[in-house]
Amino acid sequence: MPVDPVVNGIAQLAAEIDATHQQAVREYTPLVEAILRTRSQDKRQIEQTLDGLLSFCCFAPALDLYRRLCRHYWDIDPVATAFYVDAYRTTWDTDEERQ
Repeated sequence: MPVDPVVNGIAQLAAEIDATHQQAVREYTPLVEAILRTRSQDKRQIEQTLDGLLSFCCFAPALDLYRRLCRHYWDIDPVATAFYVDAYRTTWDTDEERQ
């Protein structure tokens, strides 16, 4: 039975998205770990990292990094951290979860 080209294309796209998510986690993990390990207070670095991670938070390992970094950032700047929590919710939560 021949493979439907549409199904094959969707499967290939899904595999590429998954590979991109995995690569993002490989690249962001050392950044987040370094921030946490050194107890960095560098707001610019933390916010740049959160900004980059937000796009990948549909992938559980990326969401874990995002949450860990938000917990760290809370003690530094709770207002900015609340912004990042809201950005996550606005981007990824369903309408029902937001209510």
